[in-house]
Amino acid sequence: MLVNTKEMLIKAQKEGYAVPAFNIHNLETIQVIVETANQLRSPVILAATPGTFSYAGRDYIQAIAEVAAKRYDTPIALHLDHHETLEEIKASLELGTKSVMIDASHHPFEENIKRVKEVADLAHTYGATVEAELGRLGGQEDDLVVDEADSFYTDPASAREFVERTGIDSLAVAIGTAHGLYKSEPKLDFDRLAKVREVVDVPLVLHGASGIPFEDVRRCIDLGACKVNIATELKIPFSDALRKFLVENPDASDPRKYMEPAKKAMKEAVIEKITMCKSDGTY
Repeated sequence: MLVNTKEMLIKAQKEGYAVPAFNIHNLETIQVIVETANQLRSPVILAATPGTFSYAGRDYIQAIAEVAAKRYDTPIALHLDHHETLEEIKASLELGTKSVMIDASHHPFEENIKRVKEVADLAHTYGATVEAELGRLGGQEDDLVVDEADSFYTDPASAREFVERTGIDSLAVAIGTAHGLYKSEPKLDFDRLAKVREVVDVPLVLHGASGIPFEDVRRCIDLGACKVNIATELKIPFSDALRKFLVENPDASDPRKYMEPAKKAMKEAVIEKITMCKSDGTY
């Protein structure tokens, strides 16, 4: 069955690795991620944005994830990524989702706390874990676009108060990562991450890991990040392989055939990211 992220992230925090959170969009992307994670004996988080649910349907995604969780014995969580409304979060909680993210990071500090605490209080009654973000990442996530000038870093002094007052289970930190592809080489504030880790007990989350150098992600994990979000670096190989197959086979019309090379390309990326997170062989 689907689990919340509490035990898997605490285990990762204690043992010095990170649980990969891969953005999913449909049956094929879920299949690739859970099959590969199970083969590598890694826990995995299936992260779905509001846009994914609008495209595929909350009930469809929930049902597919539940079937995947029944099929394999490694921990699998379905996670609401970057949700902004209590109504949408409640709809998934009622369907059985056990892990949610409320993103109120674009609001002032006190309003952020108010909105996050409201979701945390509700989600905990369903046995679900809650992630929130303090500070704001630039770039684009789903339909949300944040200009680089509007992004700001997590303040370690505020992080402790934020966690204590909201009751969240994990904290997404802004240390220089961004959603989507980077326009230039990212410069991460490792010292800031270390300072947040010193004052916050809950697991820390690294968003925008696509395009971050392998060694930089590993350093973030060593400094306390135990959930790493990856989206763009899975979508690109999937779409590239699909496009290549259709160009080379213009008469192809069977999804069962033209999806296979796309899934294979995506699997290679999933293996690479699980290895990067050091979560392989942990279950």
